Amino acid sequence: MERQVQRLRQAFRSGRSRPLRFRLQQLEALRRMVQEREKDILAAIAADLSKSEFNAYSHEVITVLGELDLALGNLPEWVSAKPVKKNLLTLLDEAYVQPEPLGVVLIIGAWNYPFVLTMQPLVGAIAAGNAVIVKPSELSENTAKTLAELLPQYLDQDLYAVINGGVEETTELLKHRFDHILYTGSTAVGKIVMEAAAKYLTPVTLELGGKSPCFVDRDCDLDVACRRIAWGKYMNCGQTCIAPDYVLCEASLQDQIVRKVKETVKEFYGENIKESPDYERIISLRHFKRICSLLEGQKIAFGGETDETTRYIAPTILTDVDPKTRVMQEEIFGPVLPIVPVKDADEAIHFINEREKPLALYIFSHNKELVKRMIAETSSGGVTGNDVIMHFALTSLPFGGVGSSGMGAYHGKHSFDTFSHHRPCLLKSLRAEGANKLRYPPNSQSKVDWAKFFLLRQFSRGKLGLLALALLGLVTALVIKKHRAVLRRQALLICLVVARLRWSSKQ
Repeated sequence: MERQVQRLRQAFRSGRSRPLRFRLQQLEALRRMVQEREKDILAAIAADLSKSEFNAYSHEVITVLGELDLALGNLPEWVSAKPVKKNLLTLLDEAYVQPEPLGVVLIIGAWNYPFVLTMQPLVGAIAAGNAVIVKPSELSENTAKTLAELLPQYLDQDLYAVINGGVEETTELLKHRFDHILYTGSTAVGKIVMEAAAKYLTPVTLELGGKSPCFVDRDCDLDVACRRIAWGKYMNCGQTCIAPDYVLCEASLQDQIVRKVKETVKEFYGENIKESPDYERIISLRHFKRICSLLEGQKIAFGGETDETTRYIAPTILTDVDPKTRVMQEEIFGPVLPIVPVKDADEAIHFINEREKPLALYIFSHNKELVKRMIAETSSGGVTGNDVIMHFALTSLPFGGVGSSGMGAYHGKHSFDTFSHHRPCLLKSLRAEGANKLRYPPNSQSKVDWAKFFLLRQFSRGKLGLLALALLGLVTALVIKKHRAVLRRQALLICLVVARLRWSSKQ
């Protein structure tokens, strides 16, 4: 493992990953891999999560292809230096921000969406010009093996590597120095990653989770709301980090929500949910038993059926849930939807704010002012109003958590920015040294006043005012240079006259 990390670092230091053309070639190769080996990728995802080809493609592959298309179409603009505003003191200088790669980065993927949650940050890391070590989750072992087999066939093997394994291998990886680490997974492991990164002051992006609340106002279309909630909750058998974890609503809405979700589940998965090709399974027996234990002592209004041999848990709804019970103390990450009755929106806001900041917040209401108020008076990684999940699909929005739900963000250009150092650059001339006297000792009130004038006025390139000011400065400099002797004589004459007047006034 040590040799692999050093090999990547040496390759990065050679500068091979920096040129725009090289980055585009690698991204194009990655897109070719996804297109040419689509069947292998879909089969691996299906083996890990019992996911149909249609679902695997729409949930994961299409997102990766979209990310690649976006990066390939916009990378020339992303890598270019961006001019910044200047003040009078830097008027004739060149000032800009230049994105540059961080170095060797580590991406630790997740098992619930084992392809997209590994590949999406990889696209951003390559686009930014880094060398990358990918560590897929060992729980989704089929997808992990497929990535380890395919990536070296399409990408530069000296700059991009896949390391598979479990806790032991991940622990060993974290002993090494990286220039950035992106981890997707649980809060508990996120703390371990952050602790290991702290040894080298390595920056981290932590995509964690939490209990994402869903408030349903009585002033909304319940049919639409329940259909969208059911889709987001039971997709991937509830194993989605931004799935609505629980519903907050007035007690009078509970029965209606149960009935409408039940109708929607039948619409989505048919009478025999277990046989539906669109309904997945829990990833492992350990997770299956953990979710089943959350049902103990709860009032099951719908669902609740389980089958340990196939790790099947039916879409389930719990009503009148006590906030102190275990199902409300940890992220469910399964197809169980608790409903917690609240009096009104005020109590819902208070309920949300009493707990850790979630990765997502969902609000269903026709009342736009209420939606805006809940956004203003709560905190979460992201928000979707009158729908769920969909903010993840918009690459112009940064995706990430806040507080215990994570730190940092990625997706689209935000991925490029995450894996880049935005380097401030100021290029000055060795001429016009006279202007620098303002900053050289000895200091004086006059110099401070002039410094205020020069430093506290900013101008952006291209403005007419900047051009006029530059011309004025040039003309003034030429006049002073041409008439320096005359100006000196006039200044001396003025000083003599002032001195004579002062002497006369004293007589």
